[in-house]
Amino acid sequence: MSESTPAALPTVVIGAGPIGLAAAAHLLERGIEPLVLEAGPSAAGAVRDWSHVRLFSTWAEVVDPAAEKLLAPTGWTRPAPDTYPSGGDWADDYLQPLAEILGDKVRTGARVTGVSRSGRDRIVDADREAQPFVVHITHADDREERIVARAVIDASGTWATPSPAGGSGLPALGEKAAGDHITYRVPDLNDPSVHARYAGKRTAVIGSGASAFTALASLTSLAKADDGTGTKGVWILRRGISGSTFGGGEADQLHARGALGLAAKAAVDDGHADAVTGFRTDAIERDTGGRLILVAEDGRRLEAVDEVIVLTGFRPDLTFLDELRLGLDERLQAPIELAPLIDPNQHSCGTVYPHGHRELSHPEQGIYLVGMKSYGRAPTFLAMTGYEQVRSVVAALAGDEESADRVELTLPETGVCGGAGLFDTPNADEEAAGGCCAPAPALIQLGAPGTAQTPASGGC
Repeated sequence: MSESTPAALPTVVIGAGPIGLAAAAHLLERGIEPLVLEAGPSAAGAVRDWSHVRLFSTWAEVVDPAAEKLLAPTGWTRPAPDTYPSGGDWADDYLQPLAEILGDKVRTGARVTGVSRSGRDRIVDADREAQPFVVHITHADDREERIVARAVIDASGTWATPSPAGGSGLPALGEKAAGDHITYRVPDLNDPSVHARYAGKRTAVIGSGASAFTALASLTSLAKADDGTGTKGVWILRRGISGSTFGGGEADQLHARGALGLAAKAAVDDGHADAVTGFRTDAIERDTGGRLILVAEDGRRLEAVDEVIVLTGFRPDLTFLDELRLGLDERLQAPIELAPLIDPNQHSCGTVYPHGHRELSHPEQGIYLVGMKSYGRAPTFLAMTGYEQVRSVVAALAGDEESADRVELTLPETGVCGGAGLFDTPNADEEAAGGCCAPAPALIQLGAPGTAQTPASGGC
């Protein structure tokens, strides 16, 4: 190890989002030098992309304890713990101040393009674990740099790699060509140009999670606006309607998350959206007027729509980790030991067992995927999960095995029954899906009576 001794090297954290910044705070608390590398021009760039969306976790659940300790001497106080921040609130009132406290330990405009062992590609065994990591970076001005690190914590998330509309996991035929009328994010209907794009239009929403609920609720609000006459949603579901389709409702221990699913149910019940079930998109075509026609694998063709919102989840970008020896589940692309704990094909009632550094480890010692990226393609990640992950990982890096193994995390249950194992069965009933069923959904109020709130998000 010619460039430096291990203890003198920084631990590189990839991504200056909520989990990456929390990792830096925990590293500092343990006396380990962090270096956070953020591809965007500022911290929390991905969160800012959905600044208009309200979280379904409260402030009490989205502030990391080590980060709060770091901020406390500056006079920072956490907003009211029982209120729900938007993405913009989270970024402006917590993440940006945290990045500023970390100072030059956070570098923006620094995109990680590769990680390896010094002098060792993934084939070479000899003396491998004794070598530091090398991290290749491309800066915003195209300047390249190599950084040597004692360990790497990848908290880069999955925001930049949304899944396509195609039911096979590949883009539908014609999907790229129709890109001018497709978005892979929940649109900000408060933006005048975006508002005009969807007002009075027929819009397909593809997806079955909290982001799809958010989009449906937003389109419903638009349909009720003075200039929203004619706004209509078409909700495309790959499976059938069942008791869990709209989430856990009042059985969801995160009440705002339950209310979000009920808002989507209301959109369908009130006629603002039509649900199309068992529809796996195979192609997207244009009619003679330029509108889009969705075609299913079974040959069904839907009435033309003006816009398509694809909210089918995200997947991890693993390309820059290709020279490392990762142990990833073949389906979820999550760490092998973690995958069974979060597998949506198996899980019942939304339970995720506590996990830490052991479940997040890989054959390549010293590299950890944390946060949303650790879940691979699995959904329902919560910020509090990521905070406990990095606390455990940093304790392990500090040699405090007792603390690293003492993972204490109790997540609120979703109240949703069964996994996604019956994904391809349009009319699967709830009993077949795995039992432990929630009561029939009932509409509950989100926010104070008479106040408008942006629908909650699927992020945290």
